[in-house]
Amino acid sequence: MKPQNFEEHIVWYSLISTYILYIAGLLYIANSTIAWVLFIYLCKKLWIQTQGISFEEKISIPWIVWLWIICMLIMAIGTYIGLVNFDYDIKDIIRGLLNWTRDWALLALFPLAGCCLNIRPHLIYRATCLLCLQSLFFIPISYAAYLLHLPSLVYSSPLERITQNGTIYYNVVLYFKEFDAGESFRLTLFAPWSPALALLGLIYFFFALQEENKIWRWIGLVSSILITYLTASRTAIISLPIIIVSIWFLSNFSRPYVHILSSIICFSSGIFSSFLVELTRQLQETFTTSRQGSSRVRDILARMALDRFKDAPVWGHGRSQPGFEATANMPIGSHHTWIGLLYVKGLIGFFAFLIPMVYSFIYLLLKAQKNTTSKVGLTFLLALISFTFTDNQEVLAYLYWPGLIIMGISFKEEKNAVIFK
Repeated sequence: MKPQNFEEHIVWYSLISTYILYIAGLLYIANSTIAWVLFIYLCKKLWIQTQGISFEEKISIPWIVWLWIICMLIMAIGTYIGLVNFDYDIKDIIRGLLNWTRDWALLALFPLAGCCLNIRPHLIYRATCLLCLQSLFFIPISYAAYLLHLPSLVYSSPLERITQNGTIYYNVVLYFKEFDAGESFRLTLFAPWSPALALLGLIYFFFALQEENKIWRWIGLVSSILITYLTASRTAIISLPIIIVSIWFLSNFSRPYVHILSSIICFSSGIFSSFLVELTRQLQETFTTSRQGSSRVRDILARMALDRFKDAPVWGHGRSQPGFEATANMPIGSHHTWIGLLYVKGLIGFFAFLIPMVYSFIYLLLKAQKNTTSKVGLTFLLALISFTFTDNQEVLAYLYWPGLIIMGISFKEEKNAVIFK
């Protein structure tokens, strides 16, 4: 498996060079730049596209990708208006718009690249398996550093002074110690925190299932499961089996035997409803008490964000606010994509993200009945949705961008598209 064109070279070497970029402190900047490099390359292809080109070779952008583009532009407008409404100075406004180019904008640019450029999904699957192989080498190093009580932080890249969006994205660390985790080990590898790596572990697991070579497939599966487990992410551990069952059901819901099975499950659920309700309550309690400190902080952040959301319900506050001791110094508007959107971007931003997510889910659900790539795209979307309730996922787009490209490839076969002539 080798890259065959410019865009595949960018994707391939960016993925397999992840650890090199991370150690050099360049991962955040490099991965954010990839989207814009592919966008500029796409604009060049559109510019030189001739009138005599065949219909099959013409670059077309499906309506669903246009929806993402428009909604992410609304995010930029919302960022500007929110900052202006709260009298932030010009430096803060410029910084907020620059941050938009490195987070929300990627949610439109990467699907656009996947849809309009010639990137094979199996190239991404193989590259992630290679990355998983590299991770199997770094995991023992990380754990050994923890056992030897070596400092977690190796160094922090000075490049953060340029972007000024948080040193955590430029820290090179050996392992992760959360405020309520005590002395327990949590894996981070090249991610800024453990739950972010857990999301990647889920995505890589489903990518590895599509790998055609058995050796690479097993390497990807073993590594991704190990990554997911060692991050100690409650969401990832619960989401993995749920997504496996959900994607099977959703990609086969038009089949008669699935209807019959669903009827049996619904009937049985009614009979054992009391038991199921009690079981759900116990599982929820176990989930919360397993790390009470984290659950308490998340609850405080959510309540404070929702309470302050009332002060600026339409356009939001423009940016998150520094936290304090009760929130473990976590910013208000963090640790939850949807509540964070209400606080930072208001109802405008909330629906600007909700609408393309809902339409993408419906679109991929319909295509997943017959298309394997769309099934993988739907799986990625389910994983992303499950983690929107634990993190602000827009700031992690520079990590899960391969999934966004796969989602874009899933959109590629749309017939009713705008054709650039």
